[in-house]
Amino acid sequence: MDLGITDRTAVVTGGAGRIGSADCRILAEEGANVVVLDVDADGAQQVAGEIEETAGGGAAMALECDLTDREDVTDSMAAVRERFGGVDILVNNAAMVDARSRLADYDDDLWDRDVAINQTGTYNISREVFPQMCERGWGRVVTMSSMAGWYGGFGQLSYSATKAAMIGLGRTMALEGAQAGVTSNVIAPNIVVDAWAEMSPDELREHVDEYFARIAEATPMRHLGTEDDVANMVAYLCSEQASYVTGQIVGVTGGVDLFSF
Repeated sequence: MDLGITDRTAVVTGGAGRIGSADCRILAEEGANVVVLDVDADGAQQVAGEIEETAGGGAAMALECDLTDREDVTDSMAAVRERFGGVDILVNNAAMVDARSRLADYDDDLWDRDVAINQTGTYNISREVFPQMCERGWGRVVTMSSMAGWYGGFGQLSYSATKAAMIGLGRTMALEGAQAGVTSNVIAPNIVVDAWAEMSPDELREHVDEYFARIAEATPMRHLGTEDDVANMVAYLCSEQASYVTGQIVGVTGGVDLFSF
């Protein structure tokens, strides 16, 4: 299926990471010009280089950017407009997910860091890109939340709170962009771990840890997901075919959000 995004320009934040790089690759395969935006300059360059080496895909641009620095965000998007003429697709993927603690023991610095990167950083780049999409009359915004943002996550206070904020941000952009040809949707994935995705709960318990095993056991499909599972949904939501899909929270979960017993 032709997704209709050939020559569209897509900015993927956190594009050097596991999910972000999968998003970059599939959008490039569909013909989009992809900006691999990440604070990790070497990682971004590696992903962009791999895309450029793939025949038949869109162009790729590696861009180092600190989303918490508004001036850096503004300058980075100016560089994108200079090369490609504008941004058609924004995938808000960048986030920190490593903080684990209960509220009583939570590290204030980790809370402040996660709010700055996960929440304010996403606001910063959306604020820079979204109004211009509306002016141009076409755009796709896909913002990454999480099952932890949708339902809460034990021991993931700052991650859960900032990912819940992504739902409010994404759906508000859907309302504001609805009459301007701009859609905005939110993806809430289960844990995705490509190398372990086909492991059974018992195998995860033996070779990885109890945490991942318990999540797989709670998932009706009885296994975890892959980065490509998420990237395929990203590509669809960015497509022409998804022009009437906006303001939705789309679970890529293996059914973990279903009531089961």
